[in-house]
Amino acid sequence: MSSLIEQATQRLEQLRRAGAEMPGKDEVGAVAAKRSGSIPVLEKSSFIAPAPAPSPVQVSQLVAIDLEALAAAGIVSPNAPRSQVADQYRVIKRPLISNAMGKGATLIQNGNLIMVTSSVPGEGKSFTAINLAISIAAELDNTVMLVDADVARPSVLRVLGLPAGPGLLDLLLDDSADLSSMLLKTNIDKLSILPSGTPHARATEMLASDAMTNLLSDMAKRYSDRIIIFDSPPLLLTTEARVLATHMGQIVMVIQAEKTLRSDVQDALATIEACPVKMMLLNQTRTTSAGGYGYGYGYGYGYGSKTES
Repeated sequence: MSSLIEQATQRLEQLRRAGAEMPGKDEVGAVAAKRSGSIPVLEKSSFIAPAPAPSPVQVSQLVAIDLEALAAAGIVSPNAPRSQVADQYRVIKRPLISNAMGKGATLIQNGNLIMVTSSVPGEGKSFTAINLAISIAAELDNTVMLVDADVARPSVLRVLGLPAGPGLLDLLLDDSADLSSMLLKTNIDKLSILPSGTPHARATEMLASDAMTNLLSDMAKRYSDRIIIFDSPPLLLTTEARVLATHMGQIVMVIQAEKTLRSDVQDALATIEACPVKMMLLNQTRTTSAGGYGYGYGYGYGYGSKTES
């Protein structure tokens, strides 16, 4: 082998003197090794580790809501003919959308986070949250996320006829869980749902945790172009609902006509004075129509502690 290398070196030297382009030293060894039939041994080895496999993309689960059953239950449905309830929600949602998209009279921090609550249970807040979410989803330019944050008494999935599954509480217990994997993408265009999640003994207290604060901050930033509606616990039932309210840009407080005590309404409003925008929605008000009596909605709306009726 050494004689071959010497011959190759001599030949290269002759070519160099003749002005030809010379290969490198390693190439000389490679040529000689090829002629001798031997395999050169690498003195140094450089190993490049393969790139890690990409993380699997989290995909929201697809669910189908029975739209006919929705309409039969008195809930706004995309497929239902125009109704009085649908018209009322068109009026109710308009200022909320304007504030959420930064088009209101004042720029509101976290304006796209809207909390629907009440002073006490049984006033129709969940019914209102669902109707409001579906009505806003009907807009051409807005997508909606409906969050069942009434974790002690969740009802959103039950009302919509959907099976229970992981959701908000699971995200609060496991900070490595991915929000998009918990979302339910519905057959109502532009509407997704975040369930309350797996029941937990201290579910309500978790709404006031640092994990909830971090999750809300992540939601507001990651989904800044989406309106997020929270069906929350009643304000006078738990103090955690009041803590949740402090992170909201807008609050809709549902009041049942001819039932809710004035003192309860006043006490509930006192707990959310810090929220920049509050809307009071009077549920099940008696309205006269061509067919007799029906039920509808009245509302008051204002900024800060000043509320117009």
